[in-house]
Parts: sequence; structure tokens; C-alpha cells
Amino acid sequence: MTSVAADHALEVINLKKAFGGLAVTQNVSLTIRPGERRLIIGPNGAGKTTLFNQISGDMRPNSGQIKLFGNDVTTLAPYQRAHRGLSRTYQIITLFAGDTLEHNVTLGLLGLRPSRWQMWRPLAFYSDLATEARRTLDAVGLLHLADHPISEIAYGEKRRVELAMALAQKPRVLLLDEPLAGLSDTERSTVKSLIASISRETAVIMIEHDMDTALDLAETVTLLNYGRVIVDGERDTVIADERTREVYLGV
Repeated sequence: MTSVAADHALEVINLKKAFGGLAVTQNVSLTIRPGERRLIIGPNGAGKTTLFNQISGDMRPNSGQIKLFGNDVTTLAPYQRAHRGLSRTYQIITLFAGDTLEHNVTLGLLGLRPSRWQMWRPLAFYSDLATEARRTLDAVGLLHLADHPISEIAYGEKRRVELAMALAQKPRVLLLDEPLAGLSDTERSTVKSLIASISRETAVIMIEHDMDTALDLAETVTLLNYGRVIVDGERDTVIADERTREVYLGV
């Protein structure tokens, strides 16, 4: 395992993004420790997913810096950040519905190969990646469905496939955007257990509206509202803060 020399896994420094003069994130600064479990909360439109898009490289901030293990990645593309240990899931599931679970995970791994992917080669050529894909599917309890098309599995299983794709990249920082959204109680319990089992070699930052479940997983919490950090700190301190009750809990 690559050693971590930096004190921080991820640093977001005075990050800002504006659309038509309306700031979606405004001077957001965060520091995430290696192995930390961080929950990002806030009302709809607070800028949570926008912040994730900036961290992952799907959206470019117009000021500020994003540092991954001490290295400035602000101008890097998403795949370049992935090579440096950053992975994420999305609020809206993005899978190839007509392809199998194994092929979906294998395709995710192809982007991390140091050598160029040859499109004319069948996926069977990459047997090492297929083996890794099946190992990861086994870790999320889906190996028995590895040869099934995505279109034939349940929504909760699709969520687990997406998590498998992210974990297969062996990230050191993992962004989870509402991983429990739309799940039944049983599915929610399964995914919660999977998240809880993620190695402490990986820092997990999660956006989630299911507070009861998410707070069980979190050590630290950041409250966003109108693109600004309102409260940030240890879980119990943030949840007890009057501003949190006013802005998010409606008390």
C-alpha cells in the first residue's frame, strides 16, 4: 500500500463557483484526514453535489484550490484525479444497462490502467481486470449476478454495483453522493453495512439525507447552506448546534 506522507487526505481551500452571478459554493474550506468519515448535510440546493463535482473534477471552480494528499489537483481532469486516489459515486446511477455487472466494473478499472486501452480488443483480453471485478462484486455480495445484465437487477443492487465500481479503483478518498437514496429498509441496511466495512485506508465523504443512518457512519459533519459552510466539526457538536437545527432540522 502506498504510504501517505501528507497530514490531510483532501483539502478544499476557499472554493467558489458562480453561475450568472449567483454563487453556488462560496469560499468553502474543508480539511479531510486520511481514513476520516465525513458527512455533508444541508437543505436541497445548498451546494452539496456542486461541491462534490468540483472535488471530482466534473466542474471547475473559478477560484480556490483542491489538494489531494498535498498535491494541487484543481486543474486536473476526473480520470487524472482517479489515478491519484479519488473515486466517487453519483446521485443518479450511471451504469451501462445492457452490459453485465462484471463488464461494468471491468470498464471502470480499464480507465486506471497505465497502458492505453485498445478498443478493438475484447474485454476477455483483460483477464486480470475481470478477476478483480469479480472479486469486488463478491465483496458487495453480487458475485452470483456477475453475468447478468444491469437491466435485469433491482435498484438496490444497482447501487451496490456502483459502489463496487468505486471500490474496485482502490481509492484513498471516496465520495458517496446519496448512496442510500431510493432504497428499501433492507437494501439500506445492506449498503450501510458495506460502507461501514470500507477500509480505514480510505477516507469516506458522504452526502446523505437519511440522517439516522448517515450519522451512525459519520465522525465529522459539515453543514452547507446557500453554498457556504455554516457549521463544521465533530458529529455530536454539529448536530447539537442551534444553527444546524434551524437550517437543516427545522427546529
